[in-house]
Amino acid sequence: MRHITLVIPSLDRIGGAERQVMLLAEGLAGRDWRVSVVALSGTGGEAALELRAAGVEFLSLEMRKGLVDPRGWMRFHGWLRAEAPEVVHAHLPHAAWMARWSRFAAPVRVQVDTLHSSSTGTVGRRLGYRASDWLPDVVTAVSSGVAQTHREAAMVSADKLMVLPNGVDVEYWKPDGAVRESMRGENELSSKFLWFAAGRLETVKDYPTLLGAMALLPEAATLVIAGDGPLKEELLQLCASLGLSKRVRFLGFEPEVRRWMRAADGFVLTSLWEGLPMSLLEAGACAVPSVATDVRGSREVIVEGTGVLATAGSVQDVAEAMRRVMLASSEERRGIGERARQRVLEEFSLEAVLDRWEALYGDLLGRNARPQRWGGGSY
Repeated sequence: MRHITLVIPSLDRIGGAERQVMLLAEGLAGRDWRVSVVALSGTGGEAALELRAAGVEFLSLEMRKGLVDPRGWMRFHGWLRAEAPEVVHAHLPHAAWMARWSRFAAPVRVQVDTLHSSSTGTVGRRLGYRASDWLPDVVTAVSSGVAQTHREAAMVSADKLMVLPNGVDVEYWKPDGAVRESMRGENELSSKFLWFAAGRLETVKDYPTLLGAMALLPEAATLVIAGDGPLKEELLQLCASLGLSKRVRFLGFEPEVRRWMRAADGFVLTSLWEGLPMSLLEAGACAVPSVATDVRGSREVIVEGTGVLATAGSVQDVAEAMRRVMLASSEERRGIGERARQRVLEEFSLEAVLDRWEALYGDLLGRNARPQRWGGGSY
């Protein structure tokens, strides 16, 4: 049985990259791979339990000082030598650097890592990628925008870089009229236009712009936000100052995001930057019309007729885009949602993405018959 290890900084907090790792892990396990997920730190929480229930092994290296913790390196190298996975696939910077440099102490046949954000981060991050660029066999990016920003920053060689998008389970994320009516009735939303947003309450999501836009929309517009984070109190105060306390609801951490997505009339994402936002893919799969800021990653999901793009950071432009969706007839909104779902089915379905990953792993394994201390050459 082929053995792949997916490396991630932590699964204690689940964002887009972490959700994608879990989908890949469970999907590959269902395709007769032996799959291990290695987290640099944390316990994994509920995510670790879910993975184990799906037949995926989970290991935390319990690193407490980041990459400078030597015990984590020793645990990882010992585990790699003992378990000998054919493929090590790392996600996010710290996991990528650990997987790359570990090839010297515990060589593997194939090492791949994935770029998830169009932000190139700090000088230290850029230098870290440049210094270790020669070690992986292939670097993948979740979108063309992510690939472009990292290539322009000289963080990855063009001959090692390829785009392989996130995938979404289109059978799990699909419309359900009964759930929609139930949720709207239970929450007294039958006469409201329900906007839904999901994501950590952090600067990158630019919730102040979203709240400012909401203040310009008709009273019938209601916003529900799923997610928690350090800006919660600040955003609650902003809601109060804008007179939105009765029209905006913060759910905090919400384990049942799918119910709210199915209940929504529209989904909105006002990020300042993105990689390939899972929430937009999930909204599309649920046939929910979306408004998103025109940033790299998001513009690769929303194309003509599948949603509306607005200028990042512009309260007026976001409000106008949301107003356009609200003023559309129910038939027009249904058409937008159907086209959005069809696009996700054609370009971002999990099964199609898993096919591409398996093809890539197979090709690289064919090139590297034995464990390598560094990447096997250009791709």
